[in-house]
Amino acid sequence: MGQRKTEIQNLNLLTPFLLFLIQRTSRDFSFDGLFGNLVNELLPSFPEEEDDSSEAHAGNDILPNGTARIPYDASKSAQGPLFPEVDALLSLFKDSCRELVDLQQQIDGKLYNLKKEVSIQDSKHRKTLAELEKGVDGLFDSFARLDSRISSVAQTAAKIGDHLQSADAQRETASQTIELIKYLMEFNGSPGDLMELSALFSDDSRVAEAASIAQKLRSFAEEDIGRQGIAVPSVVENATASRGLEVAVANLQDYCNELENRLLSRFDAASQRRELSTMSECAKILSQFNRGTSAMQHYVATRPMFIDLEVMNADTRLVLGDPGSQVSPSNVARGLSSLYREIIDTVRKEAATIMAVFPSPNDVMAILVQRVLEQRVTGLLDKLLVKPSLVNLAPMEEGGLLLYLRMLAVAYEKTQELARDLRAVGCGDLDVEGLTEALFLAHKDEYPEHEQASLGQLYHAKMEEMRAENQQLSESSGTIGRSKGASVASSHQQICYCGYRVCALE
Repeated sequence: MGQRKTEIQNLNLLTPFLLFLIQRTSRDFSFDGLFGNLVNELLPSFPEEEDDSSEAHAGNDILPNGTARIPYDASKSAQGPLFPEVDALLSLFKDSCRELVDLQQQIDGKLYNLKKEVSIQDSKHRKTLAELEKGVDGLFDSFARLDSRISSVAQTAAKIGDHLQSADAQRETASQTIELIKYLMEFNGSPGDLMELSALFSDDSRVAEAASIAQKLRSFAEEDIGRQGIAVPSVVENATASRGLEVAVANLQDYCNELENRLLSRFDAASQRRELSTMSECAKILSQFNRGTSAMQHYVATRPMFIDLEVMNADTRLVLGDPGSQVSPSNVARGLSSLYREIIDTVRKEAATIMAVFPSPNDVMAILVQRVLEQRVTGLLDKLLVKPSLVNLAPMEEGGLLLYLRMLAVAYEKTQELARDLRAVGCGDLDVEGLTEALFLAHKDEYPEHEQASLGQLYHAKMEEMRAENQQLSESSGTIGRSKGASVASSHQQICYCGYRVCALE
């Protein structure tokens, strides 16, 4: 029993190792090779007898399993078996082989069962997947039908919404029309009677709404009167309606004038306090009356540089100097440069206010710049460029016609610079260059006559000077010759500049 127990323990120890070898060499495994290797490792080594007989039989010392055969010693075989443990090992190996075969069969059976179970589960899984695919396809079809129905409902809802929006717009229009007719009936009373109007037309907090409604009523009444004028005048109803709307139009015009004056007064008060927000509100409301032209013109006309006489007198003193002083082109050029710079600065400041107040700033800037050129610049040029008489020429001691031509050239050049600066600041659609040219149009038309007269005056003055020199030097002929040569040389120094430049003697 002890020996059997030992064999079982040895078998248990060898089983994992044998299983490992079977797994590693499952394809080319051989029990003979395994046992031969084990025997060679366990058996002791004996010296081989090197004799001819052994060499002759060397080719037959290889076992079928590839293990070398151990030489047999007859003398020692008589003493007993060389390896007494071989039988035990052989029986152990046989038992191990049987157990291994049984294990293999068990494992093969389990593998077969597992494969069969996996095949069954795979079939079920495939069947389930097929059912799921059919279900998913059905869901997609359901979703497609649902999406189609949702699109159809959405289109129907959109159509209904459009109809509702159109109906609401028509209802709103009808409601506004009813309100306008009610207000129109209020204005259709006695001519000039504005006392029985609704509170809307007297509430200062609803001035914008009142102005909008008044403009709509007046447009509607005027349009209806135009249609009644085209209709047959023999119809009594049309004539009665026309007379009634004419009264309404007259009352509406009076109310609009009164409202416009009220807004202009509020605009002026806000302008004095520099309340730009109130000014902007009034300007937006006034834009409904004649596109705000009255408000724009009123604002420009009330600027200090157009209504303050002291400003105009200061302009004259800056350019022409004090009364009675001698005017020179250089002083006039400096004065015009200073004055025009001041005008540009003033216009630039006004432009900032106009941009913040008026809804149409370019139109206001055009009116402002036009007023500057037509009033302030024109008033100064009228005093500066007084047309000289071609009959009674100014004496050369006072500058003659040459002084006028030089003044004209200086004024034209500086005013052109002013026009370019005004264009840079901003003047809307105003043709500021063309307007500047128009300021000098009368002087340009008569310029050739004044230029010729000035040349003639300069010629006569030079001739008088030469005669005086010749009379003083008549005592000596040589001196007279030199005097004539000098006078002729000086006459060649006369330079004539065409256009707006001047003819001068250097």
